[in-house]
Parts: sequence; C-alpha cells; structure tokens
Amino acid sequence: MHSEDVASRSTDPRTGTGSSPTIDAVSLAIIEQLQQDGRRPYAAIGKAVGLSEAAVRQRVQKLLDQGVMQIVAVTDPLTVGFRRQAMVGINVEGDLDPVADALTAMAECEYVVMTAGSFDLMVEIVCEDDDHLLEVINRRIRTLPGVRSTESFVYLKLKKQTYMWGTR
Repeated sequence: MHSEDVASRSTDPRTGTGSSPTIDAVSLAIIEQLQQDGRRPYAAIGKAVGLSEAAVRQRVQKLLDQGVMQIVAVTDPLTVGFRRQAMVGINVEGDLDPVADALTAMAECEYVVMTAGSFDLMVEIVCEDDDHLLEVINRRIRTLPGVRSTESFVYLKLKKQTYMWGTR
C-alpha cells in the first residue's frame, strides 16, 4: 500500500496543473482489491484496507463518479467470436481531433490514443475475421478526411493482457 497521495497522477504533464482528483493510499488499496476481483464484497475490501463496509462503498462510488475507475467484465475476444485483432498506426494531415473522434465512434476501435513518434494515432481494432478487419481499415479508416496513411500490425497471439497498472 502506498503511504502518500498520488498527486503526480492527477497532474496534466503539459500544463503542470491538476486535472483530476488526488488519490490517497486507502483509495489505491481499494482499487488494488477490485483489480484482483471486481466482485469482491465491500466488507472484505474494508477488512483488507481498514475501513467499514459503508466507507468502502462510499469511496468506490466516489471513484466511479469521478471517472478514476470503472468496474467492467473483460472478455477474451476469441471466445466471443472476434478472431482478428490488430493495432493500426495512423498518420493524419491537420488536426488529429476529428479523426480521433471518428475512430472513437467506431465499435471495432477498442483503444484510440494520440501519440508522438512515427504515428499520430494508434488504434486497437477487434474484428470477427480478416474480411471484417479489411473492411474497417480499407473502407472506414482510410476514407476518413485527414487520414494520410495507415500501417497495420495484426495480432498473431496475445501473450499478456492485464489491467493492473492503476496503483503502481
């Protein structure tokens, strides 16, 4: 468990100003408990972090309301009919925001991030099969105004996927 507030995680690296709430050590411990098991009872979390069940419930609700965390079911795409995944690097002419917004609106785009480096945007795509992937890249992404080029990285095998970074 961390003993200090995590102020650095709540600071916008571009401006140095606070853009989200500071998370204290107890809230981090609650997040760690939920990352291990999102269905862990509040009473068990309270016992682990030294709070009452009601206090844990209030803190969890506050973390959810502030957008600090989400509690979701994570599936294995292969088991639910999505046999093709890819990361797509995209170069854009002009403003990135309209392209990023259009990608965010596509159901197949699970992850959209603006980057510095070889690509302006990186997008993780989850599709049913190769034909579906081709349709998304060729007919929907490449035709967006401002998209200059794409480079696809098709996943052959997923070796690790974790969501435990939130409290390191």
